Amino acid sequence: MSEYQYYEFLALDRPLDERQQVEVRALSTRARITATSFTNEYQWGNFSGDPHIMMERYYDAHLYLANWGTHRIMLRLPRTLLDLRTVEQYCVDPHVTAWTTRQHLLLDLTSENEAEDWVEGAEDSLSAIVGVRAELAAGDLRPLYLAWLAGYGTWERDEDAFDEEEEGDPEPPVPAGLGTLTAPQRALADFLRLDADLLASAAQASPPSSPVKEDPREIARWIKSLPARDKDTLLLQVARGHGTRTQAEILRRFRGEPDNDRNDHPRRTVAQLLDTAADIRQKRHRRAKAASAKSKAL
Repeated sequence: MSEYQYYEFLALDRPLDERQQVEVRALSTRARITATSFTNEYQWGNFSGDPHIMMERYYDAHLYLANWGTHRIMLRLPRTLLDLRTVEQYCVDPHVTAWTTRQHLLLDLTSENEAEDWVEGAEDSLSAIVGVRAELAAGDLRPLYLAWLAGYGTWERDEDAFDEEEEGDPEPPVPAGLGTLTAPQRALADFLRLDADLLASAAQASPPSSPVKEDPREIARWIKSLPARDKDTLLLQVARGHGTRTQAEILRRFRGEPDNDRNDHPRRTVAQLLDTAADIRQKRHRRAKAASAKSKAL
């Protein structure tokens, strides 16, 4: 089977201007480029650009696929909406990494599995996943926990993926709602090959999530109370084409920082999560076997 690589980038907060489109065109003469997207695929050769630099300069979301088993999602958010210190709790090198530029925080979420067969339609995954970016901006940290969990889930199919002492590493703060993922979160979990039994193991310590409903009158009163300087700054951001980002920033400031440490459950270790997942898997197999035997007996 020949090599195959797929690259996709999206500009969400602000489209690329003509100069920026010329700059990315210089990286590939074959790519399909618009003001909001860059798409290319290779069946021989390699892309000459650096996805990290492209994300820092131009784009807000990136998907990469290779038929030797690499799945990668990269996201860029304003630093005002997601703090690096928060993200670092969920980093597990090389599967979940993060860094910052002057204005942005960038996430790199990667899954490797050389033994897995190619999944048809995987190139269409970014549109299903990209919603997690807005969720992170709103303070929902479930996508980060899912990526962390998927990273350590690699251990189930590759016993040499981590050093043995990492079995005792504690999990990061467990966000609410792991048992009821959103559609983008489900798509992210699937793309990162997160095992369903491992997710069920983690969800045991995750309280139900509460839907967020803002009262428009309360928002109006809060905006009215903002200092004039803050209002001017926000309006200037909108005038410069950052309307989506400004909306997220306003709502984040209105809601306050999410309390993701309120979970009263003790932190579990990586080994405990993996062992519980193995128990769940074993019980599920026994139930399926018993159901099959019962069906055949009828």
